[in-house]
Amino acid sequence: MGENGVEAVEPTSKKSKTDPTVQEQEFDKETQTALEEIDSCQNEIDSMNEKASEEILKVEQKYNTLRKPFFDKRNEIIKNIPKFWLTSFINHPQLSMIIEEDEEDALQHLSKLEVEEFEDIKSGFKINFFFDSNPYFENDTLCKEYQLDGKGDPTSTSTLVKWKEGFDLTAKAAQKAALQKGGRKRKLENRTFFTWYSDNEDPSNDEIGEIIKDDMWPNPLQYFLVPDLEVENVEEEEEEDDLDEEEGDNVVVMEEEEEDDGEEEDGDVEDVDPEDK
Repeated sequence: MGENGVEAVEPTSKKSKTDPTVQEQEFDKETQTALEEIDSCQNEIDSMNEKASEEILKVEQKYNTLRKPFFDKRNEIIKNIPKFWLTSFINHPQLSMIIEEDEEDALQHLSKLEVEEFEDIKSGFKINFFFDSNPYFENDTLCKEYQLDGKGDPTSTSTLVKWKEGFDLTAKAAQKAALQKGGRKRKLENRTFFTWYSDNEDPSNDEIGEIIKDDMWPNPLQYFLVPDLEVENVEEEEEEDDLDEEEGDNVVVMEEEEEDDGEEEDGDVEDVDPEDK
């Protein structure tokens, strides 16, 4: 999958005219001939799908190169905004779920994020995390790399985190996991940001890397601004509620005025003297 979630078309497996599903069943001669002709057409369609997939990959590779200067420029601007990446991460609905409170303190030192797709985008990508000097680890760069072999069996590797004494954020998670049973599934449920980063056991089930590559990296600004957008929406809703209340009050006042007018009209009727009858 390329940037911005654009996915290359996967070629469909070709089927020959001797496809068992066609040959196993008995058909009349005319139907059998028609089925073989359909199968032949399908082979041509599959061939075109393969060519389309190759063309899409070429376009993705081209635009990855064209987009890079803009990503670099964006990163330079982001450096001027304190805690930009931390704010974007904790505002993201999926990523926020794996960030512990003490990890938030560490991630406030994250100064730059970069996703780097390999030249052959089918073979994998890297996520580079750049950190300012911080009390948690010695590294100024952490890199998680995913390699795709084309057979649907990805592998991943991570730069070793050089934790400073007493600040290993994965130790606490490891102790918690040791007290719980449930194997790999429970481990995934209880993972934190840095345990995800260090875990390369089962990259085929690592949706966090894909989320960062395909959702966070293309447009982090939308997540950085989430609170402001929510505040604006709340203010708009409050204004609408206030207008509704004012309109409701006006209706009540008008109804009361109409009732008062009706009573005054009834009171204005002159009494008739019985002698005048």
